[in-house]
Amino acid sequence: MLRDAGDAYWRKKAKSVVERRAKKGTLYERKAVERAREGLRQWQDTLYAEWAEKSPGAGRDPQTASGIPLKPLYTPDDVANSEYSDQGFPGVYPFLRGVYPNMYRGRTWTMRMFSGFGTPEDTNKRLKLLLDHGETGLSIAFDMPTLYGYDCDSERAHGEVGRCGVNVSSLKDMEVIFDGIPLGEVSTSMTINAPATVLTCMYAGVGKRQGVPASQLRGTVQADMLKEYIAQKEWAYPPEAHLRLVRDLMVFATKEMPLWNYISISGYHIREAGSSAVQELAFTLADGFGYIELGLEAGLKVEQFAPRLSFFFNSTMDFFEEIAKFRAARRVWATVLREKYGVTDKRSLLMRFHTQTSGASLTWQQPLNNVVRTAIEALAAVLGGTQSLHTNSYDEAWALPTEQAVEVALRTQQIIAEETGLPSVIDPLGGSYYVEWLTEQMEEEAYKYFDRIEAAGGLLKAVKTGYLQREIAENSYRLSKRVEQGKDSVVGVNKYSKPEKEPIDTLKIDFKAQRAQTKRLAAVKRERDEAKVRAALAKMEKAFENEDANSMYPMLDAVTKYATLGEVMGVGRRVWGSYKEPMLL
Repeated sequence: MLRDAGDAYWRKKAKSVVERRAKKGTLYERKAVERAREGLRQWQDTLYAEWAEKSPGAGRDPQTASGIPLKPLYTPDDVANSEYSDQGFPGVYPFLRGVYPNMYRGRTWTMRMFSGFGTPEDTNKRLKLLLDHGETGLSIAFDMPTLYGYDCDSERAHGEVGRCGVNVSSLKDMEVIFDGIPLGEVSTSMTINAPATVLTCMYAGVGKRQGVPASQLRGTVQADMLKEYIAQKEWAYPPEAHLRLVRDLMVFATKEMPLWNYISISGYHIREAGSSAVQELAFTLADGFGYIELGLEAGLKVEQFAPRLSFFFNSTMDFFEEIAKFRAARRVWATVLREKYGVTDKRSLLMRFHTQTSGASLTWQQPLNNVVRTAIEALAAVLGGTQSLHTNSYDEAWALPTEQAVEVALRTQQIIAEETGLPSVIDPLGGSYYVEWLTEQMEEEAYKYFDRIEAAGGLLKAVKTGYLQREIAENSYRLSKRVEQGKDSVVGVNKYSKPEKEPIDTLKIDFKAQRAQTKRLAAVKRERDEAKVRAALAKMEKAFENEDANSMYPMLDAVTKYATLGEVMGVGRRVWGSYKEPMLL
């Protein structure tokens, strides 16, 4: 997938989905299907047609958010050629109905709330608050300087320290963030990409200081650099350099941190950039196949590293399309790994994923409406079988969330888990005519995209030429026009709007965060052994220059000697240079 394999596998797979629908299946008795088809025709021609004529505005331009045309009603005829073996059982290949046999009947999904703002002390306080309120996994957001790999005292960091996440400039900051939080007992997800290797080393350093060996640390680091070039645009080096660092992390973590999910392959940011659900599904899985090939090129066996690959999806407002997307993702991932890559190990075939409700769907107009949006999106994620869930706060279209807003978002998950009865039944929408039909539609469209990516020269070339970025931009424009034209409703924005002043109190990060961080960083530099830091950075630079070396070991040594984030990333900038993305014409 990274480079053109020169075969027609994806085209054949897209065709196989069509053929699966066309074959004579055994799920429904043929005469019963024919009766349903005839009954539907009569209903459409008489009763439905009469009512549709009386209410011409209802159901106008019916299609999913991805533009898949929708019929008014789905019947056994739409899935008549399916066999139950195409769906299977939870915990059984192809895992359409769930990755674990008992799903939420065993335990509910992990509840994570995106946390991180201001200083490490601010974030430490918020993490402890969430743990006290019943959160079961930590999730850390970082500010823009950290995401790009600059220290808080850099000119580039001025005015941005602590604004959209917590600032981390050295191991000392990580020590403060996790002060009093036993890393041997919690799972931590860190949304970090370009400096993912550095933050992983820092986390391991904190664990060591707490007496927790790296082999016992649990959690996830995003590290998905392919989607950075596709969507989020937070890189430091050219793609090849970042992929080399991802390779080093895969090899290091496979050996030293076996419980650590070292790549969270992220469709979330692809969707937030304006993609459709189909594009999110296809581009995320294409990235996943790219990392499979990266691991193989590094000499690892798929069974060694695939179980540690996790996924990160968006859940937005097209309720049923989101559910179908999650179900299709599991089946496509398992099918391709088994058929194309020859994987037989069950654990390696499982697609485990975290879901976050959509930030792009939140509106600053009438922000309390966002509570409802988040609840609907969270419900879709749970019905789709997510393993972990983050619910956005209603005020996030304005600013970082307040404590009250975060509590409401967490309570939304707890209400779904404990009051609705939903966890009692596995894949309760399985067998729905509409959901099963739409799941197959999503699969077919994903395979078509895989084929187009191969035709574009493989994933890496498709990124560097801007093919994937153009596809997202065009879809984003299409969606914007639909909202402008009133074809898609956004309550409070293009429908039921009203004049309003700033309606809510928001969290404000003032400049004191930057002053506090700069002061701490200066103290770190005064107190560290400068000669040892310089020697460690020199060793790391040599590892960067040697393609066959694993840079994680000298990097770990450097950060535990309190080399700063900016210093470590600066070495890479000297060795590999920077990158400018292609123009989208």
